Amino acid sequence: MDNKILHSVTAIFHTPDDIIKAAKAVVKAGYKKFDVHTPYPVHGMDQAMKLKRSPLGYFAFALGVIGATLGLLLMYWTMTVDYPLNIGGKPTFPLPAFVPVTFEITVLLASVATVVSMIVIFFKFPNNSHPLHDTEYMKQVSSDKYGLTIEAADPNFDFEKVKDFLSKIGGTNVEAIYYDNDEINSKLTLLEPKFLTGLAVISVLVITITYFSLNKLMFMQPFNWMMDQQKITAMKVSTFFDDGFSMRLPVEGTVARGFKPYPYPDSVELASRVLVNPLEFSDVNLENGKRKYNTFCSPCHDYHGNGVARLNGQFPNPPSLHTDKVREWSDGHLYHIITVGQNTMPSYDKQLTQEEKWQVILYVRALQRALNAQEGDLQ
Repeated sequence: MDNKILHSVTAIFHTPDDIIKAAKAVVKAGYKKFDVHTPYPVHGMDQAMKLKRSPLGYFAFALGVIGATLGLLLMYWTMTVDYPLNIGGKPTFPLPAFVPVTFEITVLLASVATVVSMIVIFFKFPNNSHPLHDTEYMKQVSSDKYGLTIEAADPNFDFEKVKDFLSKIGGTNVEAIYYDNDEINSKLTLLEPKFLTGLAVISVLVITITYFSLNKLMFMQPFNWMMDQQKITAMKVSTFFDDGFSMRLPVEGTVARGFKPYPYPDSVELASRVLVNPLEFSDVNLENGKRKYNTFCSPCHDYHGNGVARLNGQFPNPPSLHTDKVREWSDGHLYHIITVGQNTMPSYDKQLTQEEKWQVILYVRALQRALNAQEGDLQ
């Protein structure tokens, strides 16, 4: 061992309480360069070791500020200086609109750059060798034991005294850890030619594989099946039909699955006389009728059925649902208008099912009764 350099002295402890007491004893003895290894985080260890606050938080804060500043400057230069856009008369630098992007860039740069700083600055990347690697000590503390190591670089280090001290505080398997000559001679730095060459090779491989996958492989069989589908997209000319239109009208006489054709499209009188609302007044029917009425009817007839309140006199004014004429219409008459349409009102046959149309009619009747209450309704 004369040709080897001492790194530290290690000891094994068997319980969390033992390692906590040992850490406190090491601090009390005045040792500064020591470390504790446990198979899982042990509560209270930071206080026992008297650890100072990690400087990593300051790196994260500084990098986050840099990210926010760069994001705002980029958006300011793009939207205000280099290529200003007038969007609806808004200012070219609307700060509230840029807050989400600024936040994302801040979090992205702070998180990624902090991890990179931790690996490069604190862990001395690309050098990944350490005397404790592959030792019996590390195998035990990675499984079910707790370990403590005092480094030879500590100002108060004395080999014999440290061994006796670790034994006295309850440590077992006390042993010396030495630097390996190969590890000393193989320490890499970021500017090491070997490391830079490996990094360049990996970068080229990643770029080549990514480019080939996204620009070549995705256009080959069978990977292009999502792109070259047997279908006609909207507005695309059809070579199959003589008129060239790709979008076709339904075949005359066909009925969509789950729907029944309306039998009285040309006779409101017949619909008014024959059709009867099959639904009863109930909370469920009225609630669903209200929801559908507010969605499809209220833009013209307003939420209360007055007809003109929401349009402020625009021509043509939709009729009020509270006139004597409309109140005297039968449910079948209203169903016909909803299904076929009337004047400028379009058909809502495709937007509402048969049951939803009757539910809307129930809600319309409730509105009419609410604004035209009879004396018996007040008793």
